[in-house]
Amino acid sequence: MSKPKLVISSGAGISAESGISTFRDAGGLWENYPVMEVASADGFRRNPKLVHEFYNARRRDLITKQPNAAHKALADLEKDYDVYVITQNVDDLHERAGSSKVLHLHGEMMKIRSVSDPDYIETLDIEHLETTPATRGKRGDLMRPHIVFFQEPVPNIEKAMELTAEADIFVVIGTSLVVYPAAGLIQCVRPGTPIYYIDPHPAASVGMIPGVTVIKDTATAGMRKLTEILRSNR
Repeated sequence: MSKPKLVISSGAGISAESGISTFRDAGGLWENYPVMEVASADGFRRNPKLVHEFYNARRRDLITKQPNAAHKALADLEKDYDVYVITQNVDDLHERAGSSKVLHLHGEMMKIRSVSDPDYIETLDIEHLETTPATRGKRGDLMRPHIVFFQEPVPNIEKAMELTAEADIFVVIGTSLVVYPAAGLIQCVRPGTPIYYIDPHPAASVGMIPGVTVIKDTATAGMRKLTEILRSNR
């Protein structure tokens, strides 16, 4: 008997509990940088050195952080469900917690990609986290952070929509549901599919979607409640 398909849409709230800062909680500043200077296509064109330095700092910070109880609870659900995580986060905490199927919508901080060929991607190791505008990959390409900047398309959104439409259970965790196109995934859920939304400050728009169970709590506390609900429904 196949396991039910559980699709998770995760956002910054789950990583914030591991101590990773989010620009939306900082008034448009991210570690004192204007967001559009360090996370937009125009910003990268204007000052690639600044952008490389910014993500170097983010990587140095990331390797000091650990997955929290919410990340681990999602990974643990793989015992009973066919779990797919669709995340807006660029950290690797889902993977480090043990989740085996993670789709990153906005890129991955621990990876770099070719400036000229977006399909050529390399993974950085903990010993070599620093990059510059002169960094070249193993085949000689100039490289950039593997981040989907503002003003760039989201290449994995179609796959995310397909996964969402196939879900037997859909969970939104730690996201304000204002960043598109990721926020629109909830509209792809098949009618009648159970939807759970975990966030301490849930978006008001969720009340207009039928069948949503809102768990008004942090990611870690909310995942404890969700796990109990899912167990009682099996």
